[in-house]
Amino acid sequence: MLDVSQGNLDAMAHIFERYNKRLYNFYFQMIRDKAICEDMTQTVFYKVMRYRTSYKGGQFVSWIFKIARNVFSDHYQKSKKTSNTEDLEIVANKNADNKVDINDDIAHLHNALNKLSKDDRELIVLNRFQDIKYDKIAEIVGSTEGAVKVKVHRIIKKLKNAYLETI
Repeated sequence: MLDVSQGNLDAMAHIFERYNKRLYNFYFQMIRDKAICEDMTQTVFYKVMRYRTSYKGGQFVSWIFKIARNVFSDHYQKSKKTSNTEDLEIVANKNADNKVDINDDIAHLHNALNKLSKDDRELIVLNRFQDIKYDKIAEIVGSTEGAVKVKVHRIIKKLKNAYLETI
């Protein structure tokens, strides 16, 4: 990314190849709508290019996921304003129900994830689905590593209870 920030835009192809699927999967675990996930992933790379000079080194994964988190937050706020009758959880449930080939365990897990708050779901997706370490998540969300560990532990307990309720 340092090369990109200094004007070598050809290096952006490598970044795209490395992070495209991870960002898409992050969004898909949150809202389960392919078109919206693709749009948000594209928006992240647009912002990476637009704000490339603001990258001064450090952990790139934290920087790009902070952008991704902001894009998701912007989308979530817009969807709350424009659609009072149908929020992201309903869309996620509807899309999950349309998947005939999803097995019951995965469907139950997604239903349980949808019962969590947006912030709780985001931490679980970052940690458990994207395998991002606690210290990197702390950078992304602006917290401490210890606080993130405690939150994730508590969220897992909530998720377990929500999962058992859906069975």
